[in-house]
Amino acid sequence: MRYSKATGYALHTIVHIMLQPEGSSVGVQELAEMQHLSPTYLSKIMTKLTKAGLILSTPGAKGGYKIARTEHEISFLDVINAIEGDARFFDCSIHHEGCLIENIMRDAEDHMRNELSSRLLIDIAKEAEARHANGKGMTQ
Repeated sequence: MRYSKATGYALHTIVHIMLQPEGSSVGVQELAEMQHLSPTYLSKIMTKLTKAGLILSTPGAKGGYKIARTEHEISFLDVINAIEGDARFFDCSIHHEGCLIENIMRDAEDHMRNELSSRLLIDIAKEAEARHANGKGMTQ
């Protein structure tokens, strides 16, 4: 299983937005430059995040993006689902009731989903902020 690059960009983008002063928004150009992306490509990712209700988009010269929910409500899984969708990774190719292989694969996936849903992006943002304050650089 592998997540798309768009998921990585989305996770970094959300953390960067969280690091902005409260109430302020950040433009797609700044977000794209931060990750060395084209603004057009990042806009497609931002559209998915907006549709998922994770960020708000404000049009205009002073517009940009800001967090739509409280920061303690955005998990890694929320962002992953916004970009990748929430379909199961594994579907048994042999359709029969009680497939032992499918049971194990679904159990493993459920554990991963539980872990990702318990991890909040605000925790990463706070750690990045602390590293920056300590002069260690801000790597998300």
